[in-house]
Amino acid sequence: MLLAIDTSTGTSVAVVDRDRATGELRCLAETGTDDTMRHAEVIGGFIRDALATSGIDRRELSGVAAGMGPGPFTGLRVGIAAAHAFALGIGRPFVPVVSHDAIAWSRYTAGDSGALQVVTDARRREFAVSDYDGIDGDGLPVRVGGPGLVPRDEVPVARGIRFDATIVSAGAIGMLAELAFAADRLPLAADAPIYLRAPDVTPSAGKKVLR
Repeated sequence: MLLAIDTSTGTSVAVVDRDRATGELRCLAETGTDDTMRHAEVIGGFIRDALATSGIDRRELSGVAAGMGPGPFTGLRVGIAAAHAFALGIGRPFVPVVSHDAIAWSRYTAGDSGALQVVTDARRREFAVSDYDGIDGDGLPVRVGGPGLVPRDEVPVARGIRFDATIVSAGAIGMLAELAFAADRLPLAADAPIYLRAPDVTPSAGKKVLR
């Protein structure tokens, strides 16, 4: 049973479970908003509400999954930091997941098939783009390209379906983590945010002090 968080676009929090006997995945509760400016203000309340709605005590969780992006720096770090802090607080593992993978998984389980292009707004007139080619035998999406940063007007024509996402489902983040655990394929991603863009601020060269 996992708490799952994603703030790569909007903010989403969910509690998911996988029945060990049947393999059935269940989203017990999910809440979120596509507002891209208020991650820090809403994240704590969303975590509280998801746990309350699911009826799950934090001590029952086996881990905390988080979407690692791609996403803009300010919003993305809020969710990752919250997930890390929660995992540390309950003494459970932190499970990183590529946010675009969760979008692709949601589309494939909703009925899409074949080539799929996932696109999210990276701001500054740029998009983050990933390409997929179905799901594998473990039920995980097959990423064949990206994520990469592309100018808004230069996104390549999709080989199949193009899907522009405004929010990443934390429920999908958690379910991907559960599937990967069942298939012994963790970790799905590195424990490092996928920003795609270099930071605006660079370290100062320092001041020369004259004596």
